[in-house]
Amino acid sequence: QVQLVESGGGLVQAGGSLRLSCAASGRTFSNYVMGWFRQAPGKEREIVAAIYWSSGRTYYADSVKGRFTISRDNAKNTVYLQMNSLKPEDTAIYYCAARRGVVILTANTYDDWGQGTQVTVSS
Repeated sequence: QVQLVESGGGLVQAGGSLRLSCAASGRTFSNYVMGWFRQAPGKEREIVAAIYWSSGRTYYADSVKGRFTISRDNAKNTVYLQMNSLKPEDTAIYYCAARRGVVILTANTYDDWGQGTQVTVSS
């Protein structure tokens, strides 16, 4: 049974940093893409960043380029999202997700999801 467990969310002031973690278990993820999505109240779930588990190749949404960094630790089966220079508009629930194959921007193409972690950025 696949499990994705996020942690690391919280309340931070604008300009601050947080690091989210996603601990993955239940399968071998070598042929998978791991994505970080976020959903703010009243908005659709949107992709923030993604990483190919095997190659480490990354994708970023334009809104977070230069501020967020996605990475993975194969030994710990964990994916990270380092978020710097946070803005109030980054406030959302952040979800970790997995899909087999290539990066797709649409949330409903991802098979496995974590429970989400709240990130709140105050101005």
